Amino acid sequence: MRPVAVLIFHACAPNYAGPLVRALADARYELATRQLDAFLAAGADEAEILAGPPDGLTFGERLRASAVGERAAGGIVILGSGSIPLARAADLRRFIEVAAGPPGHALANNRYSADVVAISRAADLADLPPLPADNALPRWLEERAGVEVADLRTRWRLGVDIDTPLDLLVIATAGGGAAARDLRAAAPLIGERLTALADVIGNRRAELLVAGRVSATTLKWLENGVACRVRALVEERGLRAASHLAQTGPTHDAGNARPPQSVLGSLLDQRDGSDALAGLVAHLADAAVIDTRVLLAHRHGADETNWPSAEDRFASDLLLPNGIADPWLSVVTRSAAASPAPILLGGHTLVNGGLRLLAQRARAGAR
Repeated sequence: MRPVAVLIFHACAPNYAGPLVRALADARYELATRQLDAFLAAGADEAEILAGPPDGLTFGERLRASAVGERAAGGIVILGSGSIPLARAADLRRFIEVAAGPPGHALANNRYSADVVAISRAADLADLPPLPADNALPRWLEERAGVEVADLRTRWRLGVDIDTPLDLLVIATAGGGAAARDLRAAAPLIGERLTALADVIGNRRAELLVAGRVSATTLKWLENGVACRVRALVEERGLRAASHLAQTGPTHDAGNARPPQSVLGSLLDQRDGSDALAGLVAHLADAAVIDTRVLLAHRHGADETNWPSAEDRFASDLLLPNGIADPWLSVVTRSAAASPAPILLGGHTLVNGGLRLLAQRARAGAR
């Protein structure tokens, strides 16, 4: 059995960060400390939180420097500080087993967009390019490094992570801790919208619009997991994993890559602008859960450095338009906040595991 090291990458909030970015960073670090203890209890030989402010290094550069060297002969498990908060001990043991096993194998929570990856030989990362994020790591391992990659994407709880303050509210149980209570106080409309969404989910005569990077697992569960009808608009799955640095063959030519496109984004472009969101939703459904990162990629491209700031995105998720500096995103958020039909805005977790959690609580009567 190979020794296994668990590396948890944590981005500290920079000095100039706003309150929402700081709140998220604090919550993610708290989760990282719990995950460190949990992985050690599950059998890891070593666990470390690699924390620091943004310094210009890419994920790939940071991982290569941390994993290759003294750890090269052992196995390794890599995750971000907001990853897999709903993981069970058996899930963690499975990652450790793969990392400790025969060389040439890897296990991800989702091979198409990873948040946690176990690799049985850290030396396989010696030629890792400067991948912008961890999502594309399984694709690079399989297509470029010749590693056999398996995943656990049928375990929906492993697809839940904390990428935005809204995820804290969606994941939190009743009460939810100090961070969730502070967010509820700062964004009271979210609580109202969650209650209204629960009413739609439980209504056999209602229809819910789900738009964005919705997985096949989520769609299958929604068939029987909610009482309402569901209109799904699935767009840009694998958005963050489609790095040309991770691919081989013709798609390796970045010049041939099609830029992100969104049907919902195109409808907003062709109508009266971003303030038409509420009207579009009212025309299609009684409530909506929308992955706005797809809309941002449609408008600004896949490179997140060209998007509105993280503070703006988080304020949008909490339906706080007055706190958003970007004019377009402010108008979109204002339209969602003013909509008679409940609209929730967020990221990948919201339209997948987060939606499933909300639906389960609605069905159980826990608003």
